[in-house]
Amino acid sequence: QVQVVESGGGLVQAGGSLRLSCAASGSIFSINAMGWYRQAPGKQRELVAAITSGGSTNYADSVKGRFTISRENAKNTVYLQMNRLKPEDTAVYYCNAGVKTFASIIYADYWGKGTLVTVSS
Repeated sequence: QVQVVESGGGLVQAGGSLRLSCAASGSIFSINAMGWYRQAPGKQRELVAAITSGGSTNYADSVKGRFTISRENAKNTVYLQMNRLKPEDTAVYYCNAGVKTFASIIYADYWGKGTLVTVSS
């Protein structure tokens, strides 16, 4: 099985920074894309940023220039550096990993349980 665990959420004032981490572990053969999604109260889950195994990145327009996604392939870990945070960034942040296990021939999505980020004004 595969486990995906996020860490690094918390309470921060507007304009501040936080760094989220996410590690995938278990019976992993390879990981293609990894990404961060968020869900604010009353809203749908949305993509924040994603990164391929080759390092190509994609960001939501609302976070471009403020957030940076990176990963360490050897550690099956992805990071999200969040700067100049705004109250509207408040949400539960979820990590997603596209994983092929030793027992599978296709990639499947695995999700973490989420970490709460609260930005006060």
